[in-house]
Amino acid sequence: MQIRGPAHKVIIYIGESDKWGGKPLHAAILQTLKEEDCGGATVSRALAGFGAHSRIRSASLVALSSDLPLKIEWIDNPSRIERVLPKIQTMVVEGLITIQPIEVVTYGHRALRHVPANVPVQDVMSREVQTVNVNMPLLQVVELLLDKVYKALPVVDDNDRVVGIVTEGDIQNKIELLALSAQHELTEEELAAELHRLRRIDRTVAHIMTPGPITVTGETPVAQAIDIMLEKKIKRLPVVDADNKLQGIVSRVDLLRAFSQPPVAKPDRPSPPPGDHTQVSDIMITSVPTVSMKASLAEIVDQMVTSVQRRVIVVDNDNRVVGIITDGDLIRQTTAQERSGVIEALKNHTHLGQETGIYLQQRQVDEVMTKPVITVTPATSLREALRLLVEKRIKRLPVVDDDGKLVGMVGRGGILQALGRIAGLGLPL
Repeated sequence: MQIRGPAHKVIIYIGESDKWGGKPLHAAILQTLKEEDCGGATVSRALAGFGAHSRIRSASLVALSSDLPLKIEWIDNPSRIERVLPKIQTMVVEGLITIQPIEVVTYGHRALRHVPANVPVQDVMSREVQTVNVNMPLLQVVELLLDKVYKALPVVDDNDRVVGIVTEGDIQNKIELLALSAQHELTEEELAAELHRLRRIDRTVAHIMTPGPITVTGETPVAQAIDIMLEKKIKRLPVVDADNKLQGIVSRVDLLRAFSQPPVAKPDRPSPPPGDHTQVSDIMITSVPTVSMKASLAEIVDQMVTSVQRRVIVVDNDNRVVGIITDGDLIRQTTAQERSGVIEALKNHTHLGQETGIYLQQRQVDEVMTKPVITVTPATSLREALRLLVEKRIKRLPVVDDDGKLVGMVGRGGILQALGRIAGLGLPL
């Protein structure tokens, strides 16, 4: 992640003995900021101080372990702070939080200058992985996927060897749990009803997991991992040791994030050969589903069930991009009565049932679309497109010309394929 130019600095004052979820509050705050992919934070321990209770605390030789004040400084771009700060505020029950605008002159970190073919997966994989035991009740797995927003959970046996993997898709397809999409939050009533139904199903995760998942070792080259993902059409690979015990997991996002890191300095490297893909125009798709502002939600569902993109671009009369609608938007914004019909149509690639179709004919695009839309141009570099995808946590970007008119779309899969070719050549992006 890059931070340069206008930014904000958040200062959080708390006590050393403050706790959150059974762990020190300062550690919990740092973990939250890390999970949210924030720019960086530092914890400082004060020598002395007093706060709202007017009690002076100091680090004397007699009481080095006293409840001293701690100061957490967090610097980031304003949009990310606006999104994450409410979470931090709920954690700081007693303390002080300030925020001030600053100017970042330099933000540097050790990062991959480029990702050549021989870089091992262990350099880019995620090491903190939530796993489930093969005998875990199905209900507990569903609760993990719902409550913790995990995309996938490696399944291990009693010896911690990987025997399977379970994803949101496995849950949705095999037990038809409504609206398990990551972008949809079940209402309390819907969640209670679904969990009550699942309690009556005497099954373990073994009944729905994908057994014998494709794995790689920590020494597997990044280029080979990319080839496997593209060939097998999968989004993540468990990383195991020689005994098949889990060491981590590498996903498309991990690989894209590694490629998106800026070089520390511009090395003198050969220019990419003719035909090498380095900008959006080289890899974008030009056949993009579109709808007008006057379209009904029924028309949008019909577009999505025939498109592999699972999203449509909303354009005006001049083909300028004004919004975007994903399958998650539809699931999140439809009513409980409409939702089951929408999920059924999307899952089976069929048209809406008559009753659901009548309901959605009466609802318009502006009720569900996301706006404004982040776009790129054909001349945008793959590195810049990657930065946007990773930083904004989105999967696809509409491509527009100088007049803002839609000319194509670029997504994670296409970029990953192009980067795999560049990695194989050992060339910088």
